[in-house]
Amino acid sequence: MPVERVLLIHGLWLRGLTLGPLGRRLRAAGYAPQAIDYASVLHGPERAAQEVMDILSRCDGPTHLVGHSLGGLVALRALSMSAEHCVGRVVCLGSPLAGSAAARGLGRFPLAPRMMGRSRRSLAEGIGSVEGRVEVGSIAGTRALGLGRFFGRMQGPSDGTVAVDETRVPGLADHCTVHASHTGLILSRHAARLTVAFLREGHFRGCATGAEAAGAL
Repeated sequence: MPVERVLLIHGLWLRGLTLGPLGRRLRAAGYAPQAIDYASVLHGPERAAQEVMDILSRCDGPTHLVGHSLGGLVALRALSMSAEHCVGRVVCLGSPLAGSAAARGLGRFPLAPRMMGRSRRSLAEGIGSVEGRVEVGSIAGTRALGLGRFFGRMQGPSDGTVAVDETRVPGLADHCTVHASHTGLILSRHAARLTVAFLREGHFRGCATGAEAAGAL
């Protein structure tokens, strides 16, 4: 039986190597992860989505997509470019699918164009809904450690950068929370286990929060 591939997509200001811990856990679970690296500020999600499409076009079979923060929006942008036949399932980690209050707040500062570049609009607006045949799951963090809370007024629990409510949109196959910060989502063992569960079954089996997710960062 061929090994299922997983394409890992990083978020704003990060690089592909930051997804190394998540990639190792996916590999231990029997998957073949590959992290892409793109210029999130200079080129933004449009070019990154095209890069994802180019990789998918060379795949022998369906490939799963796992995106952190902006990376989740990139994954869904690629899906909208008629990539459904190439994709198995999609997991978004801390992605502001409903738009980010922190990004909108940061956008009011003079240096915003340099800090967010071509990704500014996607982060501020998010997407309206998830449509299509590909199952999409969203994992949100509830440990509010991050600078985002200083730029935008987030309602309810958050990971310090993205509010839990900002990770929900109509059409998701499943939604789950873990006690992790925004960056901690890509380091969290619990988030990795949930990601594996969704890639295998299409839902977050064993979802837990708070003390039950003490292994998360």
